[in-house]
Amino acid sequence: MILDYLLRLALLLPLVGALAWGSLWLWKRLQIGMPVAPTRDQLIRIAELRPIGAGTKLAVLEFGGKQLLVAITRTGVTSLAIDDRGEFDAP
Repeated sequence: MILDYLLRLALLLPLVGALAWGSLWLWKRLQIGMPVAPTRDQLIRIAELRPIGAGTKLAVLEFGGKQLLVAITRTGVTSLAIDDRGEFDAP
């Protein structure tokens, strides 16, 4: 009886670990950063998104004919520069 339990544990524990690792790997690959198909009614579009560190990203947003460079952290979003003439200017 105990041998049966230990055999099941030895077989199922690595399987559960592999499923957990695989789901975390897949979640990391499918996080924001992959472009989503734009819709016609979108007012804001993410032109580019780059991770620069753990929990920190730089994004170029298009809104109202302008491009905005923003820093995205775990605690908030900060505007870094605005582009309406082809060059970024600091705010």
